[in-house]
Amino acid sequence: MHAKPAAPVFRRWAASGRRLADGWAGSPRALDVLTALACLALTALDLPGLAAADNSLNGPAAVVVLALGCATLLVRRRMPWVSYLAALLFIGWLHELTLIQFALYSVGRFRGRRAGILATVGYVAFALAMFCVPDWPAPRGETLSGFLSVVVPIGVLASAVGIAACRHDLVRELTARRAESAVLQAVQQERTSVARDVHDFVGRELTLLTVRSEVLSMRARETAYGPDFEELADTARRAHLVLNEIIVQRGDRSATPGVDGLRALAEESGRAGSPVRLTMDPDVRELSPLRQAAVYRVVQECLTNAAKHAHGEPIDVSIAVDGTQLRITVGNALPARVPGRAPVSAGSGTASMAERVESLGGTLEATRTEDAYLVVATLPRG
Repeated sequence: MHAKPAAPVFRRWAASGRRLADGWAGSPRALDVLTALACLALTALDLPGLAAADNSLNGPAAVVVLALGCATLLVRRRMPWVSYLAALLFIGWLHELTLIQFALYSVGRFRGRRAGILATVGYVAFALAMFCVPDWPAPRGETLSGFLSVVVPIGVLASAVGIAACRHDLVRELTARRAESAVLQAVQQERTSVARDVHDFVGRELTLLTVRSEVLSMRARETAYGPDFEELADTARRAHLVLNEIIVQRGDRSATPGVDGLRALAEESGRAGSPVRLTMDPDVRELSPLRQAAVYRVVQECLTNAAKHAHGEPIDVSIAVDGTQLRITVGNALPARVPGRAPVSAGSGTASMAERVESLGGTLEATRTEDAYLVVATLPRG
C-alpha cells in the first residue's frame, strides 16, 4: 500500500479553496455576511460602555445580544425591516446607534426611496421619544440640539446613501434591459434580412427550376423521360411552397398577423371613425400563413388609405374563396367635399401592396370613380 504524496493533495485542496473563494467573492450572500461582521465589529467597540453605564448586561451577554442583532443583516435583502426593528430595539434598550445605520441603508437600498424616507422619519421620532425619557441617553445628549446633531445626520446620511444605491441599481438594470432589447431587435432584424435574402435569391432559382422543368416535361411528354420531368417539376413547386411557408413562420411572423387579426383591425378602424363591414368565408382560415399574411397586409393598407382620404365613410371588406382563387375586395365611398388640407401620405402603400400580391402570383386593381374607391386583389389559393 502506497501513501499518496502530500503535495498533489494540498494543491487540489488549494484549487478547491480558490474556486470556493471565487464563487463567494462577489455573491450577495458574501456581502451580507461581511456587512453583518462589520456591524458586529463596530458595535463591539461599545462593549465596555454597555457593561458599565448603559444597562445591566455583562460582557458575554452583551456579545450574544449584539451578535443576534447584527445577524438580522443576513436577511436585509428580503426582509430589511427585521434589522430595522432590531436597531430600534437597540436604541431603546442599549442606547446603540450603530445597527440603525446599516438598517436604514438596507431599507433605502432594497425597498426604495419611499420606504427609506418613512424609515428615517420613524427612526428620528423614536429616538426623540427615547431622548425625552429621564436619564436617557446619559451622558451623550444633555441638550436637544446636541442630541439632534448626532441622531439626525446618522439616519439621514445612511438612508440617503441607500436610496442613491437603489437608484443606481435601477439605472443599471434599465441599461441592461435596453442593451438586451437592442440585441434582440438586432437579431430579429438580421433574421428578417436573412429570410428576405433567402426568399429573393433561393426563391428565384427555384422559380427558374420549376419553369425549366415544366418546359422539359412538355417536350419529353411522349418519351420515357416524361414522368420523370413531371415529378421534377412537382418537386420544385413543393420546394418553393415550403420555402415561402418557412419565410413567413421564421422571418417576421409576429409582425404580420393572419386573418385572425382582421377583426381587431376592423374594430380599431371603427374606433378611429371609419366603420368596417367585414365579410369573410370560413375557408379563408385554412389558407397558408403566407396567404394569410398577404390578406392582412392588403386589408390593412386599404383601411389606412380609406382613413386618410375618406375619413368617416363606411368601408366594405370582403374576403372570399372561389375554387382555386382567393379574392379580396375593399371598397369605400368618397366624401362629397375635398378636405381643405391634404393628408400625409408617402404614396408607396399601394405599390408595396401590389408588389406583395404579384410576388404570390396574383393581381391587384385599384379603381377610383367620382364617388367611390375600390381595390380588388386576386391570389392563387394554393
